[in-house]
Amino acid sequence: MKRTLEHVEYNKNTEALAKFAKALGHPTRIAILKHLESQSCCFTGDLVDVLPLAQSTISQHLKELKNAGLIQGELKPPKIKYCINKENWKIAKNLFQQFFD
Repeated sequence: MKRTLEHVEYNKNTEALAKFAKALGHPTRIAILKHLESQSCCFTGDLVDVLPLAQSTISQHLKELKNAGLIQGELKPPKIKYCINKENWKIAKNLFQQFFD
């Protein structure tokens, strides 16, 4: 089999699915999303009260979820209020559904 160092182009849905899957690849991130689904929105401090982790650890997980587009943050100085990005959440659900069908 011939190997190449060239860049492989993927379908945009395949890349989006991989991005969402990577973000969901840690149990803490799944717990954060489940909490946000039940609360609609919350602050980092609220998650610290729910999850037995340091605030810095939770912040790193929030950053990964935000970078993947699964959540969004609204600055409420000195805090950030996080909630699920409903549009991207719907896209992620559809992509996973298509993948598993």
